[in-house]
Amino acid sequence: MNIAVKPVSPDRLPELLRRMPKAELHIHIEGSLEPDLIFALAQRNSVAIPYASVDELRRAYAFTNLQSFLDIYYAGASVLLHEQDFYDMARAYLARAAMDNVAHTEIFFDPQTHTARGVKMDTVINGLHCACVDAQAELNISASLILCFLRHLSETEAFETLEQALPHRDKFIGVGLDSSELGHPPEKFARVFARCRELGLHLVAHAGEEGPPAYIWTALDILKVERIDHGVQSSKDAALMQRLARDRIPLTVCPLSNLKLCVFPQLADHNIGALLEAGLVATINSDDPAYFGGYMNENFLQTFAATGLAAQHAYQLACNSFEASFIEPGAKRRYLDQVNEVFASFD
Repeated sequence: MNIAVKPVSPDRLPELLRRMPKAELHIHIEGSLEPDLIFALAQRNSVAIPYASVDELRRAYAFTNLQSFLDIYYAGASVLLHEQDFYDMARAYLARAAMDNVAHTEIFFDPQTHTARGVKMDTVINGLHCACVDAQAELNISASLILCFLRHLSETEAFETLEQALPHRDKFIGVGLDSSELGHPPEKFARVFARCRELGLHLVAHAGEEGPPAYIWTALDILKVERIDHGVQSSKDAALMQRLARDRIPLTVCPLSNLKLCVFPQLADHNIGALLEAGLVATINSDDPAYFGGYMNENFLQTFAATGLAAQHAYQLACNSFEASFIEPGAKRRYLDQVNEVFASFD
């Protein structure tokens, strides 16, 4: 149940943003791999990487578009070889998320990035899953996994990936679609998404980050996704905006990612406020936080400072994040009660 949100002064707003419970629904676990962990794993696994130091690697994070980021992203992932590596990466992210009062997270992983290097599907999924289980017990953060297909590869390869993953069906809740968007429309994966729907998996897809609003339409109408990842280009299509609001289709928006990849020239130009004002179930997420300069709270703090969003928007974003999640209704109500408690008691 929504509450009347009291105005909060600008100097107190950052504390509210830090304290409020939130769900993160758009996080690529490989994109949480910090440079210091990349170097530690490279040394542990005797993997050569083309950077002399942590600082040199950080300096390489000057991206002009999605593809320039992906080139470094895949190079960083090359250090992941063993179940312990995947465990350590996920556990580090979950500890960081818990510090930001992330109560629930739905984590994307890209198995094709690893199986193409000879890493077994079992290694990837078991390492990630064990980290999620341990984090629930030790950090009180709930976490689920969403397997993503790489859209620059073929649908045939996506089917092969799905078959390799199905013995672990109990360890992931859904499938998504990520990697290079332009030139790879959602409908390229119509058959594999239909198969995943038959299997009872949740369906999401990246659409409308760099790609046009048409990609969002086809993700909804052909792939039948329940959630759109990014979706910021929807503001260019009034009919699409109306549909997203009417059907309560969530958007998992990633402001610092959008800034870093030049989707918006500056953060003050971001349309997250306009999406909320139009009644969309927009959420804030970190995407690839090791590369884009901020985990969840940093995304909230910088976005609110740049755009002038207020406490009412914070409340809506927190509520939206749990509404948009794939957790069961009873857990949603409990999390929303926690959001209400924080906002009701904050002064």
